[in-house]
Amino acid sequence: MEIKKRHTGKQVEAQPEEAPAIPAPAQADPLHGVKLADILAYLVKTHGWEAMGRRIAIKCFTHGPSVSSSLHFLRRTPWARAKVEAWYREDALKGSKLS
Repeated sequence: MEIKKRHTGKQVEAQPEEAPAIPAPAQADPLHGVKLADILAYLVKTHGWEAMGRRIAIKCFTHGPSVSSSLHFLRRTPWARAKVEAWYREDALKGSKLS
């Protein structure tokens, strides 16, 4: 713990530095700790690229799909990532106590 010194007149008082705020618990977000690559791999394994392209119409799922191109697109496109994550929540986590 660092000690900051505060000058008040001629006296010097030592006060402990305040601790940073603790973030909200991880259980508030059921996807906490789940990588986008793992989400994508699960959806590809369970549904396949064709079904993914029908459900979420983006070219990285329909035209020469690959995990790397899809990750590249999803990391830069918030609306598409939100759709993929929502589908994963519905599909993979529906029976889990985290959903």
